[in-house]
Amino acid sequence: MIRADGREREQMRPVTIEPNYLRFAEGSALISIGETRVLCAASIEDRVPSWMRGKGTGWVTAEYAMLPRATQERTARESARGRIGGRTHEIQRIIGRALRAVTDMAKLGERTVWLDCDVLQADGGTRTAAVTGAYVALALALAKKFDPSRTAAWPLAGQIAATSVGIVAGFPLLDLAYEEDSRAAVDMNVAMTDSGKFVEIQGTAEALPFSRSELDALLNLAETGIRSLHAAQQAVLEPAGLATAPHAR
Repeated sequence: MIRADGREREQMRPVTIEPNYLRFAEGSALISIGETRVLCAASIEDRVPSWMRGKGTGWVTAEYAMLPRATQERTARESARGRIGGRTHEIQRIIGRALRAVTDMAKLGERTVWLDCDVLQADGGTRTAAVTGAYVALALALAKKFDPSRTAAWPLAGQIAATSVGIVAGFPLLDLAYEEDSRAAVDMNVAMTDSGKFVEIQGTAEALPFSRSELDALLNLAETGIRSLHAAQQAVLEPAGLATAPHAR
């Protein structure tokens, strides 16, 4: 199969992560995967939701939005509609779950980390790019409050990134662009830690059901792509002394 951009089936699109993209956020990163661009910002508040007060643990949560002209045709802002759509709720939960999976809430203490992920341009894989970029923003923000060299107090217990895979025209593909995603027979999003553990496997047969062997092939592809994303994250965080921060998991 020849992909529209000439990539091999197991090849990611070009990935760039620009750290500290925003002046005022405790941590931020602009992640570009192919033509998809997501701006991620992490903010730390010294308080937790009311239902968590007095428990001595923190919380990590996310908000996700797509700019009106992130797509080929203008999409009205959800704030203008007066409600957040189901897709947005779903993606916010995915991002929050992924980042909580690698954060030690007890070490975080009674603090809340907000991860704001705004899609500037969409060409497939916005939710997985948001997870990957949000991890960098989170690590940079935590370094403002904690010393990563102090293992006993460092809240990050691991590293996480995510990518998409799918079956298009009978072939398993890594990192689907929109043109591929829109005609995929199977579409799957996968989030995985640096220890090889999965946090999210979100797969759907859009056309025909898929077999266990096809599922295994897709997960193997996803792992290959996510390992390369972990390396991209580490390359960005290394100058901040975070790439080699000890992980408990």
